[in-house]
Amino acid sequence: MDLNSLKECVILYVEDEASVREQTRLILADFVKEIVVASDGKEGLEMALEREFDLIITDIMMPRLDGIGMVKALRNEHHKTTPVIITTAFTETEYLLEAIKLRVEGFITKPINIKDLISTLYTTLLPKIQGKKLEGCAHVVEALSALIGGKKIAILRYIIDRRDKDNVFHGSYYEIMEEVGVSKPTVVNMFKQMIGAGILEKVKNKVYRFKQSELIGKEEV
Repeated sequence: MDLNSLKECVILYVEDEASVREQTRLILADFVKEIVVASDGKEGLEMALEREFDLIITDIMMPRLDGIGMVKALRNEHHKTTPVIITTAFTETEYLLEAIKLRVEGFITKPINIKDLISTLYTTLLPKIQGKKLEGCAHVVEALSALIGGKKIAILRYIIDRRDKDNVFHGSYYEIMEEVGVSKPTVVNMFKQMIGAGILEKVKNKVYRFKQSELIGKEEV
C-alpha cells in the first residue's frame, strides 16, 4: 500500500464532536495534502458545494443536518459523485441501511481505529489515484505522438506499462520486437529519440530510467 499517493488528495471531514474532529484531523493531516473540517452536515454540505474534494468522511448523528441527509442532498439534489466514507456506531442500524441505499464507498466503526481508517481511505481513493496515473501516461504519449507516431507509440506504452516502482524499465530490444511486432532499427531509433528528448536515461545495458517520472506517476508497491 503506497500511502505517499494520498499526498495529492484533499478530504472533507464532517464531525460534530470537537475532540474527535480535531484528533482525527491532526492524524489525517500527516497522510493527505489537505484536510478540511466541518462541524455538522449543513456546514459540510455548504463546503462540498463550494469546492471539489477527493473524498468526504462523515459522521451520521449530527445537529442541523445529519450525515445521511448531507449525502442525500449531494447525490440526489446536486448530483455530486464524491466518494463518501461513513463513521458510525453499531446502534445506528437504520441510518446504515440508508447509507447502503446511497451506495457510500465505506464504513468505519466508532470509536475510530486509525489503521482501519487509513486502509479504507486508501482503498476508496485507489481508483482515483490510478486514474490520475493513467492520465499522466496519456499525457506523455500525447506529447510524443507528433514526434514518434505509428508503432513507436506502442513501444512507448509497452515501456511505461512495464516500468517498476522506481520508474525503471528492464528489458531488451528483442523482447520489445517480439511483443510489439517491430523491427530492431525502429526500437533502437525510439530509444535514441526518448534519450535525446530527456525522457529516458540509460542506466546500463537493458536498464533505462524515466527522467520525467512526475508525468507518468509511480507504480504501486
